[in-house]
Amino acid sequence: MPILRSTFIALSRNRPLRRFCENSRLGVRLSSRFVAGMEIEGALRTAQAVNQQGIAVTLDSLGESVTSEAEAHRAADIYHQLLDRVAARKLNAHISVKLTQMGLELSPNLAESITQSLAQHAHATDNFIRIDMEDSRLTQVTLDIVRRLHAHPESRGSIGVVIQAYLYRSQADVEQLIAEGIRVRLCKGAYKEPAGVAFPRKVDVDENFIRLSCMLLDSPVYHALATHDDAMIAAIKSYAAEHGIAPSHFEFQMLYGIKRDLQRKLVQEGYKVRVYVPFGSDWYPYFMRRLAERPANVVFLARNFFRS
Repeated sequence: MPILRSTFIALSRNRPLRRFCENSRLGVRLSSRFVAGMEIEGALRTAQAVNQQGIAVTLDSLGESVTSEAEAHRAADIYHQLLDRVAARKLNAHISVKLTQMGLELSPNLAESITQSLAQHAHATDNFIRIDMEDSRLTQVTLDIVRRLHAHPESRGSIGVVIQAYLYRSQADVEQLIAEGIRVRLCKGAYKEPAGVAFPRKVDVDENFIRLSCMLLDSPVYHALATHDDAMIAAIKSYAAEHGIAPSHFEFQMLYGIKRDLQRKLVQEGYKVRVYVPFGSDWYPYFMRRLAERPANVVFLARNFFRS
Protein backbone atom coordinates (compact mmCIF):
# COMPACT_ATOMS: atom_id res chain seq x y z
CA MET A 1 0.00 0.00 0.00
CA PRO A 2 2.82 2.53 0.64
CA ILE A 3 3.90 2.08 -2.99
CA LEU A 4 0.37 2.75 -4.22
CA ARG A 5 0.14 5.82 -1.98
CA SER A 6 3.45 7.17 -3.28
CA THR A 7 2.31 6.57 -6.86
CA PHE A 8 -0.87 8.61 -6.45
CA ILE A 9 0.98 11.42 -4.67
CA ALA A 10 3.48 11.51 -7.54
CA LEU A 11 0.61 11.58 -10.03
CA SER A 12 -0.96 14.49 -8.14
CA ARG A 13 2.07 16.59 -9.21
CA ASN A 14 2.02 15.51 -12.86
CA ARG A 15 1.05 18.66 -14.75
CA PRO A 16 0.37 17.12 -18.21
CA LEU A 17 -1.90 14.46 -16.68
CA ARG A 18 -3.58 17.12 -14.58
CA ARG A 19 -4.36 19.26 -17.65
CA PHE A 20 -5.75 16.24 -19.49
CA CYS A 21 -7.93 15.06 -16.59
CA GLU A 22 -9.33 18.48 -15.65
CA ASN A 23 -10.34 19.10 -19.27
CA SER A 24 -11.77 15.67 -20.05
CA ARG A 25 -15.32 14.47 -19.60
CA LEU A 26 -14.05 11.21 -18.14
CA GLY A 27 -11.95 13.00 -15.53
CA VAL A 28 -14.82 15.20 -14.39
CA ARG A 29 -17.08 12.16 -14.18
CA LEU A 30 -14.61 10.27 -12.00
CA SER A 31 -14.05 13.25 -9.71
CA SER A 32 -17.76 13.79 -9.05
CA ARG A 33 -17.73 11.26 -6.19
CA PHE A 34 -15.47 13.55 -4.14
CA VAL A 35 -15.99 16.99 -5.72
CA ALA A 36 -19.29 18.91 -5.56
CA GLY A 37 -19.27 20.32 -9.07
CA MET A 38 -17.27 23.03 -10.78
CA GLU A 39 -19.21 26.16 -9.71
CA ILE A 40 -20.31 27.95 -6.51
CA GLU A 41 -23.99 27.23 -7.07
CA GLY A 42 -23.44 23.48 -7.22
CA ALA A 43 -21.42 23.59 -4.00
CA LEU A 44 -24.15 25.56 -2.23
CA ARG A 45 -26.82 23.10 -3.35
CA THR A 46 -24.69 20.25 -2.03
CA ALA A 47 -24.17 22.09 1.26
CA GLN A 48 -27.92 22.56 1.65
CA ALA A 49 -28.58 18.87 0.96
CA VAL A 50 -25.94 17.83 3.50
CA ASN A 51 -27.32 20.29 6.09
CA GLN A 52 -30.75 18.69 5.68
CA GLN A 53 -29.23 15.45 7.02
CA GLY A 54 -28.18 17.28 10.20
CA ILE A 55 -24.55 17.54 9.06
CA ALA A 56 -22.55 20.77 8.89
CA VAL A 57 -20.27 21.66 5.97
CA THR A 58 -16.89 23.18 5.20
CA LEU A 59 -16.71 24.63 1.67
CA ASP A 60 -13.39 24.61 -0.19
CA SER A 61 -12.82 26.29 -3.56
CA LEU A 62 -10.12 23.98 -4.88
CA GLY A 63 -6.80 25.44 -5.94
CA GLU A 64 -3.27 25.95 -4.66
CA SER A 65 0.06 27.57 -5.57
CA VAL A 66 -1.16 30.56 -7.61
CA THR A 67 1.36 32.23 -9.89
CA SER A 68 0.27 35.88 -9.73
CA GLU A 69 -1.19 38.41 -7.30
CA ALA A 70 -4.22 38.82 -9.55
CA GLU A 71 -4.87 35.09 -9.40
CA ALA A 72 -4.68 35.15 -5.60
CA HIS A 73 -7.24 37.97 -5.42
CA ARG A 74 -9.56 36.12 -7.83
CA ALA A 75 -9.36 33.04 -5.61
CA ALA A 76 -10.15 35.12 -2.53
CA ASP A 77 -13.12 36.72 -4.29
CA ILE A 78 -14.75 33.29 -4.62
CA TYR A 79 -14.52 32.91 -0.83
CA HIS A 80 -15.98 36.38 -0.24
CA GLN A 81 -18.90 35.36 -2.46
CA LEU A 82 -19.28 32.12 -0.51
CA LEU A 83 -19.43 33.94 2.83
CA ASP A 84 -22.15 36.28 1.58
CA ARG A 85 -24.20 33.54 -0.07
CA VAL A 86 -23.89 31.17 2.90
CA ALA A 87 -25.20 33.97 5.14
CA ALA A 88 -28.03 34.79 2.73
CA ARG A 89 -29.15 31.14 2.60
CA LYS A 90 -28.56 30.60 6.33
CA LEU A 91 -26.46 27.49 5.66
CA ASN A 92 -24.41 25.76 8.33
CA ALA A 93 -21.20 26.07 6.33
CA HIS A 94 -17.68 27.33 7.04
CA ILE A 95 -14.91 27.92 4.50
CA SER A 96 -11.50 26.27 4.14
CA VAL A 97 -8.56 28.11 2.53
CA LYS A 98 -5.05 27.15 1.44
CA LEU A 99 -2.51 29.93 1.91
CA THR A 100 -0.67 29.07 -1.32
CA GLN A 101 -3.98 29.83 -3.07
CA MET A 102 -3.84 33.25 -1.40
CA GLY A 103 -0.33 33.88 -2.73
CA LEU A 104 1.87 32.52 0.08
CA GLU A 105 4.63 31.37 -2.26
CA LEU A 106 4.63 34.75 -3.99
CA SER A 107 4.69 36.78 -0.79
CA PRO A 108 3.76 35.82 2.79
CA ASN A 109 2.64 39.44 3.35
CA LEU A 110 0.27 39.20 0.38
CA ALA A 111 -1.23 35.95 1.65
CA GLU A 112 -1.63 37.34 5.17
CA SER A 113 -3.31 40.53 3.92
CA ILE A 114 -5.78 38.62 1.71
CA THR A 115 -6.52 36.10 4.45
CA GLN A 116 -7.02 38.83 7.04
CA SER A 117 -9.73 40.32 4.83
CA LEU A 118 -11.43 36.92 4.62
CA ALA A 119 -11.17 36.36 8.37
CA GLN A 120 -12.71 39.77 9.06
CA HIS A 121 -15.50 39.02 6.57
CA ALA A 122 -16.12 35.68 8.30
CA HIS A 123 -16.25 37.45 11.67
CA ALA A 124 -18.70 40.05 10.34
CA THR A 125 -21.02 37.36 8.94
CA ASP A 126 -20.80 35.19 12.09
CA ASN A 127 -18.89 32.54 10.20
CA PHE A 128 -15.53 30.80 10.44
CA ILE A 129 -12.47 30.28 8.22
CA ARG A 130 -10.21 27.25 8.54
CA ILE A 131 -6.67 27.60 7.19
CA ASP A 132 -5.71 24.30 5.64
CA MET A 133 -2.25 22.85 6.14
CA GLU A 134 -0.02 22.02 3.20
CA ASP A 135 3.34 20.28 3.06
CA SER A 136 5.82 20.62 5.93
CA ARG A 137 7.85 23.38 4.22
CA LEU A 138 4.93 25.70 4.96
CA THR A 139 3.92 24.55 8.44
CA GLN A 140 5.68 27.27 10.42
CA VAL A 141 4.73 30.22 8.20
CA THR A 142 1.11 29.00 8.13
CA LEU A 143 0.95 28.78 11.92
CA ASP A 144 2.60 32.19 12.31
CA ILE A 145 0.01 33.82 10.05
CA VAL A 146 -2.92 32.11 11.78
CA ARG A 147 -1.68 33.12 15.22
CA ARG A 148 -1.30 36.79 14.18
CA LEU A 149 -4.74 36.88 12.57
CA HIS A 150 -6.36 35.18 15.55
CA ALA A 151 -4.86 37.83 17.83
CA HIS A 152 -6.50 40.60 15.76
CA PRO A 153 -9.73 41.78 17.46
CA GLU A 154 -11.65 41.92 14.16
CA SER A 155 -11.04 38.23 13.43
CA ARG A 156 -10.37 36.65 16.82
CA GLY A 157 -12.32 33.44 17.25
CA SER A 158 -13.24 33.32 13.55
CA ILE A 159 -10.09 31.61 12.30
CA GLY A 160 -8.60 28.18 12.95
CA VAL A 161 -5.99 25.88 11.47
CA VAL A 162 -5.29 22.27 10.52
CA ILE A 163 -2.67 20.14 12.28
CA GLN A 164 -1.32 16.94 10.73
CA ALA A 165 -0.72 14.07 13.14
CA TYR A 166 2.06 12.50 11.06
CA LEU A 167 4.48 15.35 11.79
CA TYR A 168 6.79 14.96 14.79
CA ARG A 169 6.33 18.63 15.68
CA SER A 170 2.53 18.46 15.96
CA GLN A 171 2.30 17.85 19.71
CA ALA A 172 4.23 21.05 20.46
CA ASP A 173 2.09 22.92 17.91
CA VAL A 174 -1.12 21.64 19.48
CA GLU A 175 0.04 22.70 22.94
CA GLN A 176 0.74 26.23 21.71
CA LEU A 177 -2.54 26.51 19.79
CA ILE A 178 -4.54 25.33 22.81
CA ALA A 179 -2.77 27.89 25.00
CA GLU A 180 -3.76 30.65 22.58
CA GLY A 181 -7.36 29.46 22.24
CA ILE A 182 -7.12 28.65 18.53
CA ARG A 183 -9.45 26.03 17.10
CA VAL A 184 -7.74 23.01 15.54
CA ARG A 185 -8.81 20.53 12.91
CA LEU A 186 -6.70 17.42 13.47
CA CYS A 187 -6.07 15.06 10.54
CA LYS A 188 -3.46 12.40 9.82
CA GLY A 189 -1.86 14.18 6.83
CA ALA A 190 -1.97 13.60 3.07
CA TYR A 191 1.42 14.73 1.73
CA LYS A 192 4.55 12.69 1.07
CA GLU A 193 6.97 13.75 3.82
CA PRO A 194 10.54 12.62 4.61
CA ALA A 195 11.18 10.40 7.63
CA GLY A 196 13.12 13.27 9.17
CA VAL A 197 9.93 15.28 9.79
CA ALA A 198 7.10 12.72 9.81
CA PHE A 199 6.34 9.31 11.27
CA PRO A 200 6.92 6.80 8.45
CA ARG A 201 4.80 4.02 10.00
CA LYS A 202 1.00 4.13 10.04
CA VAL A 203 0.87 2.66 13.55
CA ASP A 204 2.89 5.60 14.88
CA VAL A 205 0.70 8.12 13.04
CA ASP A 206 -2.39 6.46 14.52
CA GLU A 207 -0.95 6.59 18.03
CA ASN A 208 -0.08 10.25 17.64
CA PHE A 209 -3.54 11.02 16.25
CA ILE A 210 -5.17 9.51 19.34
CA ARG A 211 -2.70 11.26 21.68
CA LEU A 212 -3.37 14.65 20.08
CA SER A 213 -7.13 14.02 19.95
CA CYS A 214 -7.17 13.48 23.72
CA MET A 215 -5.22 16.71 24.27
CA LEU A 216 -7.73 18.61 22.13
CA LEU A 217 -10.72 17.03 23.88
CA ASP A 218 -9.32 18.03 27.26
CA SER A 219 -8.94 21.68 26.23
CA PRO A 220 -11.73 24.25 26.73
CA VAL A 221 -11.70 25.11 23.01
CA TYR A 222 -14.05 23.58 20.41
CA HIS A 223 -11.98 21.41 18.06
CA ALA A 224 -12.53 19.10 15.08
CA LEU A 225 -11.21 15.56 14.70
CA ALA A 226 -10.99 14.52 11.05
CA THR A 227 -10.93 10.79 10.40
CA HIS A 228 -12.82 8.00 8.65
CA ASP A 229 -10.95 5.36 10.63
CA ASP A 230 -13.35 3.27 12.73
CA ALA A 231 -10.66 2.53 15.32
CA MET A 232 -9.81 6.22 15.74
CA ILE A 233 -13.48 7.14 16.06
CA ALA A 234 -14.07 4.42 18.66
CA ALA A 235 -11.05 5.62 20.67
CA ILE A 236 -12.27 9.22 20.61
CA LYS A 237 -15.80 8.26 21.66
CA SER A 238 -14.46 6.08 24.46
CA TYR A 239 -12.13 8.79 25.80
CA ALA A 240 -14.89 11.40 25.69
CA ALA A 241 -17.32 9.12 27.55
CA GLU A 242 -14.75 8.14 30.21
CA HIS A 243 -13.83 11.78 30.89
CA GLY A 244 -17.31 13.27 30.81
CA ILE A 245 -16.71 15.25 27.62
CA ALA A 246 -20.03 16.12 26.00
CA PRO A 247 -20.56 15.35 22.27
CA SER A 248 -21.34 19.05 21.80
CA HIS A 249 -17.76 19.97 22.84
CA PHE A 250 -16.18 18.76 19.58
CA GLU A 251 -17.02 17.56 16.10
CA PHE A 252 -16.01 14.75 13.79
CA GLN A 253 -15.04 15.82 10.29
CA MET A 254 -15.12 13.70 7.16
CA LEU A 255 -14.79 14.15 3.42
CA TYR A 256 -17.63 14.52 0.96
CA GLY A 257 -18.36 11.19 -0.73
CA ILE A 258 -16.60 8.97 1.82
CA LYS A 259 -18.37 6.79 4.42
CA ARG A 260 -21.69 8.60 4.19
CA ASP A 261 -23.43 5.88 6.22
CA LEU A 262 -20.95 6.44 9.06
CA GLN A 263 -21.57 10.19 8.94
CA ARG A 264 -25.30 9.68 9.37
CA LYS A 265 -24.78 7.06 12.10
CA LEU A 266 -22.68 9.46 14.18
CA VAL A 267 -25.36 12.15 13.87
CA GLN A 268 -28.00 9.65 15.02
CA GLU A 269 -25.81 8.87 18.04
CA GLY A 270 -25.79 12.56 18.99
CA TYR A 271 -22.33 13.55 17.73
CA LYS A 272 -21.64 16.66 15.69
CA VAL A 273 -20.39 15.96 12.17
CA ARG A 274 -19.03 18.30 9.51
CA VAL A 275 -18.34 17.28 5.92
CA TYR A 276 -15.59 18.90 3.85
CA VAL A 277 -17.17 19.80 0.48
CA PRO A 278 -14.68 20.81 -2.23
CA PHE A 279 -15.65 22.25 -5.60
CA GLY A 280 -14.07 23.89 -8.62
CA SER A 281 -12.20 23.07 -11.80
CA ASP A 282 -8.79 22.70 -10.08
CA TRP A 283 -9.82 19.37 -8.58
CA TYR A 284 -7.07 17.04 -9.82
CA PRO A 285 -4.43 17.31 -6.99
CA TYR A 286 -7.15 16.95 -4.33
CA PHE A 287 -8.67 13.94 -6.11
CA MET A 288 -5.32 12.16 -6.37
CA ARG A 289 -4.56 12.75 -2.68
CA ARG A 290 -7.89 11.14 -1.77
CA LEU A 291 -6.94 8.06 -3.77
CA ALA A 292 -3.51 8.05 -2.10
CA GLU A 293 -5.04 8.24 1.38
CA ARG A 294 -7.44 5.37 0.90
CA PRO A 295 -6.72 2.82 -1.87
CA ALA A 296 -10.21 1.37 -1.34
CA ASN A 297 -11.47 4.50 -3.09
CA VAL A 298 -9.82 3.27 -6.30
CA VAL A 299 -11.78 0.01 -6.18
CA PHE A 300 -14.99 1.89 -5.36
CA LEU A 301 -14.56 4.25 -8.33
CA ALA A 302 -13.74 1.46 -10.76
CA ARG A 303 -16.70 -0.65 -9.64
CA ASN A 304 -19.19 2.23 -9.95
CA PHE A 305 -17.74 3.57 -13.19
CA PHE A 306 -18.09 0.28 -15.07
CA ARG A 307 -21.47 -0.42 -13.50
CA SER A 308 -22.97 2.80 -14.90
